[in-house]
Amino acid sequence: MNHTQPLTFRPTDPGYEEELAGFQTGFTQRPAVIHGARSADDVLAAVRYAAAENLPVGVQATGHGLPGGSEGGVLITTKRMDGVSIAPSARTVRVQAGVRWGQVVAAAEPHGLAPLNGSAPSVGAVSYTLSGGLGILAREFGYAADHVRSLDVVTADGRLRRVTRESEPDLYWALLGAGHAFGVVTELEIGLAPVRRLYGGSLAFDGREVDPTALLRAYEEWTRTVPDELTSSFAAVPYPDIPALPPHLRGRYVLSVRVAYTGTGDEGAQLVAPLREFGPVLADSLREMPYSESHTIHSDPPAPHAYYGDSAVVSELDVARVGEVLSLAGPDAADMCVVQVNHLGGALAKAAPNSVPYREGRFLVRMLAVGEREAARAQLDPAFALLAPVTLGRAVTFAFGAGDRSEGLYDAQTRKRLAELTSRYDPANLFRGNWLVSSAC
Repeated sequence: MNHTQPLTFRPTDPGYEEELAGFQTGFTQRPAVIHGARSADDVLAAVRYAAAENLPVGVQATGHGLPGGSEGGVLITTKRMDGVSIAPSARTVRVQAGVRWGQVVAAAEPHGLAPLNGSAPSVGAVSYTLSGGLGILAREFGYAADHVRSLDVVTADGRLRRVTRESEPDLYWALLGAGHAFGVVTELEIGLAPVRRLYGGSLAFDGREVDPTALLRAYEEWTRTVPDELTSSFAAVPYPDIPALPPHLRGRYVLSVRVAYTGTGDEGAQLVAPLREFGPVLADSLREMPYSESHTIHSDPPAPHAYYGDSAVVSELDVARVGEVLSLAGPDAADMCVVQVNHLGGALAKAAPNSVPYREGRFLVRMLAVGEREAARAQLDPAFALLAPVTLGRAVTFAFGAGDRSEGLYDAQTRKRLAELTSRYDPANLFRGNWLVSSAC
């Protein structure tokens, strides 16, 4: 069903605050008007209104990120656009702009298929993919963006376009990596993987009983031995001592290795055996599971909260430097800070016709601080300064609240091409793509 006008909310209207609310509670914008889109026609109307009024446009779907460019302008919310359509024989799915990955997992499972989703089922599928999409099976299948067949997007000229690699190769390239800087994607078609089950879970250690740097070194050495079918990450989490947490986590500094492997359970157990021998294990959830339970590997917090995060794609895992980062962000830090190290390589290193940068990176170091922006930056900035000698750049997907700083999000060649395409597709800067050229890498 089409609608001629989207729902609208202004700051004094009932429902404005509820429409604005998202998973990120720490950093919000105050748009002059929110358009609650229920269809591509609604998005068209909202973009044409913004262009006529010369107002900036931002998009908020259903994920964990922040809408860009909507302060004092137009925010388009797409959570009502939640259609999912599986084509089993083609191994593809069409998803509308407000769909969460959990919906796609559930729809694909009966067909023995799986999307290239991330660790949390509540993340919005479209925004995740437009930023690249580093998923739990990434080393085997690459970035989610590498598997997109087509995108329906409303561009700044008020047109709804069906974009494919063949029909509009430049816009296709730009959208898959630079996301909403080039328009509002209302729907996309993306490939699915023939995965029914996997061997996965988490192997956890007490960070006060084992040396975090020693475990990190063992993890780095272990990653050199695993096949591309195994995707993993190392995490360090200082849990607060609060009743809301399970007793075995309260007040603990937990180090863990998270694993997703598409081979057999016996093969998976053999692959992780060296890690199990490292020291006393606090918890071991590794097991064979249906893909529908893959979200339990990371068990990301489901409740909205305030957080600030950033990342560094590194050419190598300098264990000594990252060990210093672990010390800065450990249980004695002033505020809770989570450190995660993702093993890259495999299919992630393969070239693709999109703008996802830094494919030569071997690891991604991520830090997430809970709390107010300036305090978090005071904690994170010195840590990332330690990694500067091995840093290639930053990951757009993991600039949580740090997207106001553009340096390092793209390499110089990619940034230059994105800037040229921004001038072509959005000369009036409706989607505020000027951050692409605001500073050199």
